[in-house]
Amino acid sequence: MTKADIVNEIAKNTGIDKATVLNAVESFMEVVKTSLSNEENVYLRGFGSFIVKKRAQKTARNISKNTTIIIPEHNIPAFKPAKTFVNQVKK
Repeated sequence: MTKADIVNEIAKNTGIDKATVLNAVESFMEVVKTSLSNEENVYLRGFGSFIVKKRAQKTARNISKNTTIIIPEHNIPAFKPAKTFVNQVKK
């Protein structure tokens, strides 16, 4: 399902025009991205959590050059689904 499919489905279910729904969906995504870039987690009860995970510094190898490189510590975004969401998908 793409963003356009989500917008169409929400517009169909709510009766709100597609332009307004698209604006709301894009605003939601922007708020989530901004919060995660500020290292703030986003919790949506019954759906899941958008969280920031810290990756520790590690040593890696460049196989083609046969050299060792160090990958610095960094943050990555992650999604952790709620238990009710997981159970719904399992069925």
